[in-house]
Amino acid sequence: MATRRWACVAVVALLASSSSVYGIGQDTCVTFKSSSSAFTLVNNGKAAPILLSSDEWPGVQRAAFDFASDIQQVTGVKPSLSNISTSDYSFSSVGSTAIIVGTLGKSSLIDGLVNRTKLDVSSIQGKWEAFLTTEVANPLPGVKSAYVIIGADKRGTIFALYDHSEQFGVSPWYWWADVPTTKHNSLFAASSGCFHGSPTVKYRGIFLNDEQPALQNWAMEKFTNGTGAALTGSPFNHFFYTKLFELILRMKGNYLWPAQWSSAFNLDDTQNEILADWFGIVMGTSHEEPMMRSVPVEWNLLGVGEWDYSTNQQNVYNFWKGGVERARPYEGVYTIGMRGNGDLPLSEGQNVQLLEQIVADQRTLLMDVFNTTDVTTIPQVWTLYKEVEGYYEDGMRVPDDVILLWSDDNWGNVRRYPIPSERNRTGGSGVYYHVDYVGDPRDYKWITSSQIEKTFDQMSTAVARDAKDLWIVNVGDLKPYEMHSEFFLTLGWDASKWNPSNLNTFVTSWAQREFDLSASDAAEVAGIIANVTKHNARRKPELLNSTTYSLTNYREADNVLTMLQNLNNASTRIYNQLPSAAKPAFFQLVHHPVQATLTLTNMWIAAGTNNLRASQARLSANDFKDQVEQLFDQDYAIEVNYHSILNGKWDHMMDQTHVMYYYWQQPMANTMPFVTKVQPKKQALAGAMRIIPEGSSGAWPGDDVNNCALGYGCPNPSISLDSFVPAGNRFVDVSAGGPTPFTFSASSNASWLDISPSKGSISATSPEQRVFLNVDWSKVTGAESALITFAANVQNQPPMSVTVTFTANKTVVPNDFSGFVEGDGSVSIEAAHASRNTSVSGLTWTEIPGLGKTLSGVTPWPRGGNELNFTAGNGPSIEYDFYLFNTKDQGGNVTITTSVSPSLNGLGDDRPLGIALQVDGGEPQTSHFVPAATPGNLPDAWDGLDGWVANSVIEVPMVFPVQPGAHTLKVWMIEPTVVVQKIVIDTGGVRPSYLGPPESIRV
Repeated sequence: MATRRWACVAVVALLASSSSVYGIGQDTCVTFKSSSSAFTLVNNGKAAPILLSSDEWPGVQRAAFDFASDIQQVTGVKPSLSNISTSDYSFSSVGSTAIIVGTLGKSSLIDGLVNRTKLDVSSIQGKWEAFLTTEVANPLPGVKSAYVIIGADKRGTIFALYDHSEQFGVSPWYWWADVPTTKHNSLFAASSGCFHGSPTVKYRGIFLNDEQPALQNWAMEKFTNGTGAALTGSPFNHFFYTKLFELILRMKGNYLWPAQWSSAFNLDDTQNEILADWFGIVMGTSHEEPMMRSVPVEWNLLGVGEWDYSTNQQNVYNFWKGGVERARPYEGVYTIGMRGNGDLPLSEGQNVQLLEQIVADQRTLLMDVFNTTDVTTIPQVWTLYKEVEGYYEDGMRVPDDVILLWSDDNWGNVRRYPIPSERNRTGGSGVYYHVDYVGDPRDYKWITSSQIEKTFDQMSTAVARDAKDLWIVNVGDLKPYEMHSEFFLTLGWDASKWNPSNLNTFVTSWAQREFDLSASDAAEVAGIIANVTKHNARRKPELLNSTTYSLTNYREADNVLTMLQNLNNASTRIYNQLPSAAKPAFFQLVHHPVQATLTLTNMWIAAGTNNLRASQARLSANDFKDQVEQLFDQDYAIEVNYHSILNGKWDHMMDQTHVMYYYWQQPMANTMPFVTKVQPKKQALAGAMRIIPEGSSGAWPGDDVNNCALGYGCPNPSISLDSFVPAGNRFVDVSAGGPTPFTFSASSNASWLDISPSKGSISATSPEQRVFLNVDWSKVTGAESALITFAANVQNQPPMSVTVTFTANKTVVPNDFSGFVEGDGSVSIEAAHASRNTSVSGLTWTEIPGLGKTLSGVTPWPRGGNELNFTAGNGPSIEYDFYLFNTKDQGGNVTITTSVSPSLNGLGDDRPLGIALQVDGGEPQTSHFVPAATPGNLPDAWDGLDGWVANSVIEVPMVFPVQPGAHTLKVWMIEPTVVVQKIVIDTGGVRPSYLGPPESIRV
C-alpha cells in the first residue's frame, strides 16, 4: 500500500500544478484536463455511471445522489446512478467504465470487488472515517475500468464523495451562502486516487446557540407557516436540519449540538433525530443537557417538580430515562453530569458527592436501557464548563471511558488542557470552543469577530496535548461565522495540513473556491478578511465606545478609519467586477462584514469626535453629530440590504442588535451613540478662531480644563517633534468657534519649519483646516525651537492670534547601528520584527501571521505535548536591538511593556504562564502574569469592560535601569504557549491609546 500511496502523492503534485482545483486542505485527485494517468469522470458530454450496492448505508446513498447532482451542476451532464444487487444485475448495460461507491463491510458490491481484484484496503480497514479512491481494472464483468470510492465506514464513504465534489467546484456553502458552482466541461480523477486516514479529531461538531433573534426569526419565516412546532413553538424542524446536516458533512464534520434556548430537537420535529442518523450525523446535547434531553425547554414542558437531583431524584431520573430510550436507536454521544436549569450552576451547597452519584446513576441508566453490562461501549462526554471545571479541580472524577471536554473562557482562550497524567484515559478528551457568546463582560454575536489565527493557536495546542476526541464550537446563528466554522472543522479533520507558515493559505484558498478569483484577487480578499476580523477581534464591536480609539494620540482613530475605508474600497472594487451570480455570496461573506464594521466604527469615532470638539467650542462638532445620525441610519440600511438579497432569502439573519449596550446583555433596540450640539448661531466666548495642536484635548485661546485647568492665564500651546517620530510630522487644527467667517495665516520665525497650508479660510460651511508642520532636518542641530503665529482676520471683529511653540529635536544614531530607534518618547516593536532568534531543544520563537491586535504574534513552536519549560536565560530566546536617547525623565529607568495574548494557564495553576526579559547582559526578570484563580473561576483581571479579554491583550510591564545608547532586549521562553504581540519601551513619552504607539522607525 505504501507504494500506491506515494504514487498518489506524485500524481497529486502533478495535477495540482497543472489545474485549478477547489478543495481546501485536501490531497488533490481531481483535474480538468485529460492525461494518461487520469480516469475520465465526464468528457465530451458523457459521464461515467455511478454504481452502489442496494445494501449500502442510506446516508451513503443520499450522498451519492448529491455527488451525481454536483457533477451535473459543474458539467451540465448528469451521470446515471444505479443501486444494484451483484447477484442479479446485468453489467452489460454499464459500459466500459464506471464509478463504484461503497463502504467496506457494508456494501456487497465493494466487498466483492475487493475480493475479486485483490485490492489492498489495509490502509483504511477498521479506521474511523478513513477512505481511499483508485482506478481498478476489470472490477466487474464487462467493465474494463472503474474509479472506486471506498470508505472504511459510512462517513468515510460520505466524506470521500463530498471531498471530490468540493474539488470539482461545489462549495459546502452553495446553499447556506449562495456560492455559485464553478463550471467545467470535463472532470478527471487521478488513477492513483486519493487517500485519507482517520481524522485528527474523532468527533467534530458545531453548536447552534443564542439563536434568538436572528436564526430563529429567519427559520420561522423560511421553514414554517409562522407558528413553529406545536409543543415548543420552535421553527427548527427537519426541513431546517437536513440543510444543516448536509453542510456539516460537506465540511467533514460529524457531530451536532442542536439549538436549545427555545427549542427541543426531538419535540420540535420527531423526524429530526431519525434523519440525523440517516444522514450520518452523531447527535449530542450541550453541556447543560444530560442524557439527550433538552434543558430548559423539555424539562419545563415535560418535567415534574424541581430540576434538583437532591430533592427530586426519581422524576429527574425518569426524565433522563425517556431521553435515552428515545435516542438509543441512533448514533450519539451522551452528555453526563448536571448543571442548573438555564445554563446556571447547581444550587448552593450541591457538591462533588452529589455529582458523582448523578454520574453513577446516569451510567447505570445507560446500561439498563442499552441492555449491556459494558457501559464503555456507549460514548459519553462530561463538559468541564465554568464551575464544572472547579468540581474537577476539587477532586471529582468520572470513569476513564468518558470524554473529558475541556472548555475555553467563552472568548476563545482554552482554560486548561489535559496534563500528561490525564492523557492515558480511554475516553480521551476534547475542547468546547466559542466564536459566539452571551454573558459577561458582554455578549458578542452580531458579526464575525474571532480570528482563525487565534483558533489555530489554541486548537493546535489541543492537538499537541492529545485533546482530540471531541471538538465542538459554539457558532451562534451559524451566519455570519461561515468561514470560521469551516476552519474549525477543517483543522479537526486534518490538523497536520496546517502550520504557522501556511495558515494564511486557508483564506486564500477559500476565496478562490468561493468566488473563482485570480490568485492576486484571492490574496486581496484574504487580506480584507484578515484585517476586518483583526479589527473586530481587537475589541468586539459590542464593546466599542466613543473613546475606544484615541482621538488625540498617535492619530489612532484616524488611522483605524483609514484602514477600514481602504478595506471597503478594495472590497467594493472586487464586488463590482464579479459576475452577478457571485455577488450575493461575496456580499454575505466579505462585503457586508466590511461595510457593517466600517459603519459602526465610524459612528462611534464620530460620536467621540463630536463630544471632543464640542468641549473645544468647535463648530465642526455639529458636522460630526450629523455624521453620527447618517451612519446610524446607514447601519440599518446595510442590515436591510442583507435581508433583501435573493428576494429576502436571508431576511432576519441580521436582526441582532449591536449598538449601545447598557450592560452585558444585548440591548432591546439599537440606540444611537450620545452626541451633542454647539449653538451654531453664537460665537464662542474666546473668539472666532480655535487652535488645537496635535495630541491635545484642549483648544486655544480661552479657558479649557485640557489647556491648564488653572482658569485665566493659561499658557500658549507647545508641540514637539523628533527625527524618529513614525508619522514624520505634526499638525495643528484651525477651527471655527462660531458662525463668523475668518481668514487665517500661519507663519514661523524658523527657516527649517515648513507650514502647509500656510493660509486658509474658515466659515460655517468649511469649519476647519488641518495645517501640517514638517521639519527640514538638514537645517537643525540638536534641539531648536520656533514660534508659529496663527493670525486671524475676522469679519467685523478685531484680529486674533495664537502663538504655538514648536520644538524640533534632531536625534542621530551611529552609522553602525541597526535596529529600532527611540522616537516620540518610546520604542515600539512588533514582536515578529526580531534581530535574532535562538532555538533550544527544537523550539523556536515563530511568527503566527495576523494573530493579535496589531501585526502578528510570536510563540515558541512547535507546540508539543512534552511540556518543556525553562528558567530565564536557558530557553529559546528572541532578540531586539534598540537605541535610546533619553532615560533621565524616569530616573535612568525605562518601563518595558510586553503585550501578550490573553492565554490561560493551560497546564494548571502550578504551571502559570510566564515570560522573562533581559536587557543586554543584565539580570533577567521573570513575570508569571496570569495569577491562579479559585477552581472553576477566572483571574480577577480577566473579565470586565477593561479586562484582559475585552482588551484582547495582557500587558506585562517590567522596569529596567538603562542608559542612553544601543541595547539588546532578549525575550526568554518560560512556558510554551505564550504569544508575544508587541513590545513597548517607555522612556517617558508613551501616551494613552488602545493599540499603543505605532511601530518605531527601524534603521
